[in-house]
Amino acid sequence: MAVRQSDAEWRGDLAKGSGTMRLGSGAFEGSYSFPSRFENGQGTNPEELIAAAHAGCFSMALSHGLAQAGHTPTRVHTTARVHLDKAEGGFAITRIELDCEAEVPGIDEATFLQQADGAKANCPVSKALAGTEITLTARLA
Repeated sequence: MAVRQSDAEWRGDLAKGSGTMRLGSGAFEGSYSFPSRFENGQGTNPEELIAAAHAGCFSMALSHGLAQAGHTPTRVHTTARVHLDKAEGGFAITRIELDCEAEVPGIDEATFLQQADGAKANCPVSKALAGTEITLTARLA
């Protein structure tokens, strides 16, 4: 199967240093810093990239599950909110909230919610983040 890679470089100490992160595909390169991670400064941060990965993975998994069940979606839109909080020994990702809205012709809400729960449990990124609380709000458009 595929192996994906990205890289990051950091220069300086935590508070005043800065770095860059690059996706292996070249599709994204961005700067990050203490302010962009722990405050509201300019740049990206690891948690934002985790959120993008989780939203993308969940959307694909849900689309696949729905199609396999005979309900090909028109659109699946997911927002992931990754919470970085102060914890014992430093900081931790304490919770991820998935918020999904989908257009799925001809499906009832119970079947949709069952497929959404399955995607949350089984998408590869959810599995990788299994030590973190993951919540899901899913609704039909």
